[in-house]
Amino acid sequence: MSIRVLLVDDHKILRDALRGVLEREQDITVVGEANDGAEGLKLARELRPDVALMDIGLPILGGIDATRSLVAEHPEVKVVALSTFSDRRIVLQMLDAGARGYVVKSAGRDELLRAIRAVAYGRTYLCPDASAVLVESLRGKKQVDNPAGDPIGRREREVLQLLADGLTSPEIGKRLHIATSTVEVHRRNLMRKLELHSIAELTKYAVRNGLTST
Repeated sequence: MSIRVLLVDDHKILRDALRGVLEREQDITVVGEANDGAEGLKLARELRPDVALMDIGLPILGGIDATRSLVAEHPEVKVVALSTFSDRRIVLQMLDAGARGYVVKSAGRDELLRAIRAVAYGRTYLCPDASAVLVESLRGKKQVDNPAGDPIGRREREVLQLLADGLTSPEIGKRLHIATSTVEVHRRNLMRKLELHSIAELTKYAVRNGLTST
């Protein structure tokens, strides 16, 4: 089944270029284009895409606020942020808003396609530029959200690291030689213990605490 993609960017030249790249892929279909965040929300409600490619610097309604509203209304729509910059603050704000992917506009075609396919199938995807910025800025701080001590067990830590690296539950199960259902139990326990509510939040926690393999 084809991955339905909505393009949200205020530069028509870039939208045309993105459409040209995506429409050459047999498993991806561009279902609509929006020029600003408000129009993007309207089209997302009407078209129900699988993935929204969301520029951050949008007029009328910015990409961060548009993402937050879109994910709140339609959590099944996965957002991939597009940005000229890989600034730590912006990356974290987009993840907080509910984006499942982050790609800088200078990235190549293959990077964009990996991001779209990853988030469409339930993964979180950060391009190397964004991932490196987060890891370098947060490594060494070892921030612990629970001051009473690390609440995570050894197996939960392994699951968290693989989740943050973008693996799906079946892939994690295969890697750790455990059932997919067991992976899901560990994921739910992690969210409960850490009081987090999405894979994106788990990924951010893993980066802050140096638990990614990047």
